[in-house]
Amino acid sequence: MQQTTLIKAGPSKARFRFNPASQSSQQLLGHTAAHLALACVGILYFLPFFWLISTSLKELGQIFRFPPVWIPNPIRWQNYPEALSYFPFVRQLLNTLFVCLTSVVLSLSSSVLVAYSFSRLRWVGRDILFVLMLSTMMLPYQVTMIPLFVIYRHLGWVNTFLPLILPNLFGNAFFIFMLRQFYLGLPKELDEAAIIDGCSPLGVLWYVVLPLSKPALATIGLFQFLGSWNDFLGPLIYLNDPQKYTLSLGIQVFISTNGVQWAWMMAATTVLTVPVVILFFFTQRTFIQGIALTGLKA
Repeated sequence: MQQTTLIKAGPSKARFRFNPASQSSQQLLGHTAAHLALACVGILYFLPFFWLISTSLKELGQIFRFPPVWIPNPIRWQNYPEALSYFPFVRQLLNTLFVCLTSVVLSLSSSVLVAYSFSRLRWVGRDILFVLMLSTMMLPYQVTMIPLFVIYRHLGWVNTFLPLILPNLFGNAFFIFMLRQFYLGLPKELDEAAIIDGCSPLGVLWYVVLPLSKPALATIGLFQFLGSWNDFLGPLIYLNDPQKYTLSLGIQVFISTNGVQWAWMMAATTVLTVPVVILFFFTQRTFIQGIALTGLKA
């Protein structure tokens, strides 16, 4: 609210003057309060992650001490090599990276093509099929889990990476929806200019649409990478060979076979969590930009 100062100009006249300094002070106080509130919420969300790292560096006697020991003394770095030596960490890391990167490539390739068709091309039944595709988002994975397992078993894909990778070749409904909304926000004149210059529909996609959709593609790639990295149920269902385990499944097997060794468990969990945090830290600007640009355009 802008404050005003009343200045007398005569017996029957009065005029008002705005006070910019007061307005700036109110804005500064508002921004300060908002930042303090966000900082408090951020600290609440950061505390579990800090406790995870702190516990991974503690001796056993410090873990359950009350009041809690936030800073371990002494710091026991040996928890990490001891924990990772009890399961094939390098092999499972390579398996996880293979599944994640392959899933990202296949998911982006298929989602881009389908979203481009739903947003920039006109064909009979397009809107009906788009609604049907969106309806698949209401179907939980637990409903299709058993039928999919039966299909993959008959195909001979059980105990391979194929059930974790190939479904991404058919696109993801949520990713297709996000890309479609982004493509609808691009001017149609760009397509028309490219077609006049001799581009085919795929040429328009490659030379015009894709260069403009880097933030949206980066956001979808990050979503897919995080989903594959943290996936536990898929590897648990389809993988039987310990040499093919991913990190999420390997750490769970490690916990079940070695008992609850809290320091080792926290160290292994930290190794699984930290790469994701680092990845998001370096891509947060692109991620936020992609979310902001992917509006809900009708």
